[in-house]
Amino acid sequence: MKKRTKSAAMEEPAAEILNASSAETGSMQDVDEVMKKYDRESNIRPWEGVPGMVVKCLLAAFALFLIYMNLFVVWDERIRRSLFLGIVVLFVFILYPASKRIRQKVNRIPFYDVIIGLAGAFSFLYFTFNSKSIIDHGTRISDLEIILGCIGILVLAECCRRVTGIPILVVAGIFVAYAFYIFLTTGRNPSFSQALQRIIYNLFYTTTGVIGTPTGVCSTYIVLFIIFGAFLESTGISDFFIQCANRVAGSASGGPAKVAVISSALCGMVSGSSVGNTVTTGSVTIPMMKKTGYPGEFAGAVEAAASTGGQIMPPIMGAAAFLMAEMVGVPYSDILVRAILPAILYFMGIFLMVHLRAKRLSLKGIPKEQLPSGRKLLPKTYLLIPLVALIVMIVSGYTMSRAAIIATALCIVVSMFDKEHRLTPKKFLNALETGARNTLSIAVACGIAGIIAGVVTMTGLGQVFISAIVGISNGHLIIALALTMVCCIILGMGVPTTATYIIMATTCAPILTTGMGLNVLCANMFVFYFGIVADITPPVALAAYAGSAIAKSNPMRTALNASKLAIAAFLIPYIFCLNPQMLLIDTTAIGFTMIVITSFIGMFAIAAAIEGYMLAPLNPVFRILLAAAGLALIYPGTLTDVIGIAVVAAIFAFELIRKRRAKAA
Repeated sequence: MKKRTKSAAMEEPAAEILNASSAETGSMQDVDEVMKKYDRESNIRPWEGVPGMVVKCLLAAFALFLIYMNLFVVWDERIRRSLFLGIVVLFVFILYPASKRIRQKVNRIPFYDVIIGLAGAFSFLYFTFNSKSIIDHGTRISDLEIILGCIGILVLAECCRRVTGIPILVVAGIFVAYAFYIFLTTGRNPSFSQALQRIIYNLFYTTTGVIGTPTGVCSTYIVLFIIFGAFLESTGISDFFIQCANRVAGSASGGPAKVAVISSALCGMVSGSSVGNTVTTGSVTIPMMKKTGYPGEFAGAVEAAASTGGQIMPPIMGAAAFLMAEMVGVPYSDILVRAILPAILYFMGIFLMVHLRAKRLSLKGIPKEQLPSGRKLLPKTYLLIPLVALIVMIVSGYTMSRAAIIATALCIVVSMFDKEHRLTPKKFLNALETGARNTLSIAVACGIAGIIAGVVTMTGLGQVFISAIVGISNGHLIIALALTMVCCIILGMGVPTTATYIIMATTCAPILTTGMGLNVLCANMFVFYFGIVADITPPVALAAYAGSAIAKSNPMRTALNASKLAIAAFLIPYIFCLNPQMLLIDTTAIGFTMIVITSFIGMFAIAAAIEGYMLAPLNPVFRILLAAAGLALIYPGTLTDVIGIAVVAAIFAFELIRKRRAKAA
């Protein structure tokens, strides 16, 4: 979510709390600067007046065209995808400057951006309108087509640099260099021009490269869910989530931090952006947490960890769930159901650590008289209709595209019940524009991710990775998982959620499935989790740095705190890979119930061990024992469960007796 609105229905005392700030936190005026610093998608050229309206209308028309293309048009995938990227390239150069350090003039676009943008768009559109002849002559592409392919790839890379950042480009560059190395050093000594022809053909003119599966899924499913998210946000649902979280947890000990966890989980699953969600909800929750008494590093970390976790929260999962369904080849409903328990455990871990920290610091909650009234919130539950309808439709067998479009129409309908959020023509246009603009970064990243996937396919690099990891791990799954985790965190630094998953699924998941014989869904969920936590893992922890900017805290300490709070994301993927029962694979109803109970107890033990507090401060020996017991409980198994429960119960009983004696004394 890129913008935050305020509900008129919010009670005055609650509004004062939500807007609380102090000299030690970033003001509301700082939010835009934070977004521009940490979220490249917010660095756009200033378009105002008539030119601004023209750009807005063009973006809205693009969103409508995407809806039309998915509903009514049956084109060859190569035509659809190349046309999609050609339009995306044009809009990137219209909206995004070459550098955020250059002061932008209103309603001005440099001549070189016009030339580069048109050249890049022409390269893709040339393929769109000449696809039949290009496909007919196969690998024998002409010199002109080689040149256009080079231009198209280079311009797409520049788009990625402007919108997404350099990390993914470095990875893609290394992969392309490897492709040249392979083609120039193997076979019958081909010349550079022959190698270039072969690489450009594979990466630009086939569905294994730039216009491969990532771009295909982006141009069909993902863009429609992004547009749905823009319309859903326009209904005021983010404010509703924050108010509900306040009502549920605001008055509890350390209430504002618990509000941050709940609201960020709900908002983050729709937004698809860890940084964007950290800034928009964090501008509300971080000042509240600091005012309550949480240290700045902890407040920023709570928001960053919770916002990042929104990407793994069903039913939306930042749009990556739909891509995973396509990549793995299972129904979306399977992904939704199997991802629920790990996601709940993730947020449960953060929630428990927040609670224990509040108890340790003796922090209070928000006075109940200052919280939103449940009587006023209950009638607003109609805002959930589009989200609930979306899930029901997909589970019932609707195509994801049709379900997303119908859910978007429902957003328009429910907005009519609230005068403030009613979708006027202007708001309707703004929602379409926001949806189209938010599509650009993901589309560009998917195109670059397609290059990586294309190199893996045409060079057999995947087999090299598999052989290397299997050789180093010597057949031990736990070692292979650890090595894959490191690869995922490095490759996922600074990359959008959707593109991160594509890269992981292409390069890392096959290592675990083919090399180690791991279940396909387990492997894909594993790499997805560790690609996501790259946003809070130092040194490139963009979400944590954004949270620290609002909290005005030390960025590295905030990132380390966020990583500690997100400990569940570092543990749970190992658990469901070692024992897939956590993902409802090969388990029974009774078995799954036991897994839920023991996992929650295990997360409590781990949270207490990390915070060093249960009913009172814990000594180091108990912290170690609780950490071990927590891991034993999270891992599905009768013996480990019995041992874990025994240890946790014994320590809890000891601490309870000690507390009572201390109180009596």
